[in-house]
Amino acid sequence: MCLRMNGVGFMFLLALWGAVLVPARADSSPPCNASASPQACVSLAEAGDASAQYHLGTLYFRGEGGRQDYKAAMSWFMRAAQQRHPDAMFNVARMYEGGIAVNKDFSTAREWYRKAAVQAHVEAQYTLGMFYSGKHGLTRDDGAALLWLRKAAERGHAAAQTAMGERYESGSGLAPNKSVAVQWYRRAADQGDAQAQYRLGLLHDRSDASASDLRAAAVWYSRAAEQGNADAQYRLGEMYAAGRGVAQDNQVAMDWFEQAAERGNAPAQFKLASAFEQGQLVTQDLPTAAHWYRRSAEQGYALAQNALGSMHAAGKGGDADPAQALYWYQKAADQDLGEAQYNLGWLYANGEGVPRDLKRAHMWFNLAAAGGDRDALANRKVAEGMMSLAEVEQAQDLARAWLLSRGKDGRRASR
Repeated sequence: MCLRMNGVGFMFLLALWGAVLVPARADSSPPCNASASPQACVSLAEAGDASAQYHLGTLYFRGEGGRQDYKAAMSWFMRAAQQRHPDAMFNVARMYEGGIAVNKDFSTAREWYRKAAVQAHVEAQYTLGMFYSGKHGLTRDDGAALLWLRKAAERGHAAAQTAMGERYESGSGLAPNKSVAVQWYRRAADQGDAQAQYRLGLLHDRSDASASDLRAAAVWYSRAAEQGNADAQYRLGEMYAAGRGVAQDNQVAMDWFEQAAERGNAPAQFKLASAFEQGQLVTQDLPTAAHWYRRSAEQGYALAQNALGSMHAAGKGGDADPAQALYWYQKAADQDLGEAQYNLGWLYANGEGVPRDLKRAHMWFNLAAAGGDRDALANRKVAEGMMSLAEVEQAQDLARAWLLSRGKDGRRASR
C-alpha cells in the first residue's frame, strides 16, 4: 500500500498504523513467521536474528497473538534496524514521525528514512524525498528531494511519480517541462493514483480548451473522483453544472458537490451552502446553508466567510448578529475580497455591530473601490462629505497601511 504524504501535515491515527507499517514478511525460519505468537519469536530475536526481531516488533505493534505494546514494538524494531533491516528502519522512522512510543522527532525520523532509503526501501525513498521537500517544516533541499523522489518514481512508486510530475509542472527545483510532467502523471495515473488523475484533468481543463480536451478532463476527473479525490469531485461537479466536456446535468453536479463537501473541499461546501440558501435544486434550508458556509469559512474560504457574514447581518436562519457579521466580513476582507470590504465599510458607516467609524468605513469603501466596485466608490464619496479633510487623509493612510502590510501597491488607495 502506498501512503501519500502531503505538505499540510500528517496525523498519525493508531487505527491506521496496521496499514502504514511495513507488514511482516514470512521470511524467517519457523517457528517465527507472520502468523506466529510473540513467544514463538522471542528466542530467535534474543539470539540476534534481525528478521525475528522485526517480526516480533510487528506482532507487538499490532497486538497479534498477545497484548499490544508499542514500546516493546519500538524496542524490537530498533534492534532489527541497528542490524540494517530495511523494513525495521522504515518502521522506526514512522514511529519517530508519528510520536508513537517515543517523542515525536522529525529530524530523527528523516535520518532513519535515509538509512532505509539507502537500503533501497522504495517507500522510504519517497518519504525521504517529501521530507527534503520541506515536509514538517524541515529545511528544504530540492536537490536531495529530486534525487530520492526520482529513485522511487523510477521503481514504479505512484505517489513519487505524481510528485515528480508536480515538480516538472511547477518548475520546483528544476526547469518547468509540461510534457515531462504529463509523462510522470500518466505513469502514476495508469497505476490508479487519484492525485495524478486529478492533475491530468487540470492540465486538460483550461479556459481555451478544445472540446476533446474538455472530454479528456472529464474522464480524468471522473477516475479520480470515483476514488474519493475531493478536488476532482468538485471540478467534475463544476463541469456538469456548466456542461463543459459532459452533458449539462445540475443534479449530477450537486451529487458531486455534496461528495466533495463531505470530504472537506471548501469550494464545494460553499456551492452546497449557496444551493441550500437559495433553494436551487434542493429545498431551501437556511440552517443547513449556514452549516456549510461555516464549514467552508472555517477553512479560510473568503467567499464563504462573506456569505456567512451576510447571513448573520440579515438574520437568515436565526436572529441578526451584527458582531458575527463583522467577524466574518473582516476575515474575508483581509483576503482582499472586494464584496466583503464593501460590506465591512457598510457596517462601520452605519455602526452595526461596531461603533460608527467613518474613517474605517472610508478605508474599506476605498479598498473595495480600488478593486472596481462602483457602489463602494459612491459610498466613499458620501462618507467624505461627512468628514474633515484631516479625517479623509487619515482614512487614506489606513488604507495604504493595509495594502503595504500585505505587500500590495499603496497607490491603490489614492483618491
